[in-house]
Amino acid sequence: MAISSRTARRGGRAEGEETTVRTGIKTLTFVVGTGRSGSTALSQVLRLHPDVLSLNELYASIDGPPALSEQPLTGEEFWRCLREPMPVFDTMVRSGTPLPEFIYSRHPEWRYDAETTGIPAISMMALPHLSDDPDAFLDALEPEVRGWPERPAPQQWHALFGAIASRIGGREAAVERSGYSLHRVGLLHRLFPEARFVHLYRHGPDCALSMSRHNGYRMISLLREIVRRSGVESASELTDDHIKQLPDDLAPLLSPRYDPSLVLDREMPVPEFGTLWSELVCEGVESLSEIPAGQRTSLSYERLLDAPRQELARLADFIGVQPFAEWLEEGDELLDGTGRLGSSLRLPERVLAELRENCARGEEALGVSGSDSPRLPQS
Repeated sequence: MAISSRTARRGGRAEGEETTVRTGIKTLTFVVGTGRSGSTALSQVLRLHPDVLSLNELYASIDGPPALSEQPLTGEEFWRCLREPMPVFDTMVRSGTPLPEFIYSRHPEWRYDAETTGIPAISMMALPHLSDDPDAFLDALEPEVRGWPERPAPQQWHALFGAIASRIGGREAAVERSGYSLHRVGLLHRLFPEARFVHLYRHGPDCALSMSRHNGYRMISLLREIVRRSGVESASELTDDHIKQLPDDLAPLLSPRYDPSLVLDREMPVPEFGTLWSELVCEGVESLSEIPAGQRTSLSYERLLDAPRQELARLADFIGVQPFAEWLEEGDELLDGTGRLGSSLRLPERVLAELRENCARGEEALGVSGSDSPRLPQS
């Protein structure tokens, strides 16, 4: 099983500390944000570090209870959470609107398929980030996980981090990074009170513009509209009666397959995504403020591109690993040319003005003003 990392491990592995179960992982960090803020590139950089277990989009793929709860799970039950496909992701693949972050579905030679078997949740984005043979990785994990005793779900997660780390040469720091994750900060802090949090953020208008061009955020926006129209709190509360009352351009999005033009070709004004960005940021900043100051920090996308070695060194120190010179050089090379700064400035003046207005609440929550680049205080 080949591991996707260019950097050789330096030195020996330290003894694992006791958390809830014994693993080789000493620290757990969540990189959270609205998404469309350079987080995918950051996961690629973290994967190169010899002491970091980079968990790419893990909690975007495995959503809600029982996995993300405190309830006890047997190894068999926990494995089912990891193995069962994420229905909405398979639907997007089948319908021709897959996310660019979906790694597994781009490889037709691999075992699972959204059309027939369904793609295991942990295989869609997390395992292919670590291995060029995610099917073999899945097979290797299965007997170990299924044999675990019953224990609270957070303890099963700690054990999983250790099991994955042991298969890629051992790691000391686990870093989970899901792009669309700010709304989950409170839950993650309750389940993993010792965890550290890095808030990765980007200039609001630029981020909102990127969202408007991304299949996933177009779908998120449409699902939020469906929930609002139906008068429920979340999509999980929708019934057949709710769906029957939706217009013809929304109801099909809740079926196993839909016309991709309903997502790709729909006119969706960019300023609406400024509102979405602000709502996500305001909710996330409030949740982050409840985490002890020593367990949280912030990372600006703009600063990361402007001074990658400095910001990566600060990040390494925060998550508890050494900022090796070779790793900083590799990260600098990988981030070079990532994304575009100031992309929203190319919008028509009227659209840009409305977009800035809709982003104002989020910028105020972040502590920035107007069209300035973000300047969150470093915690």
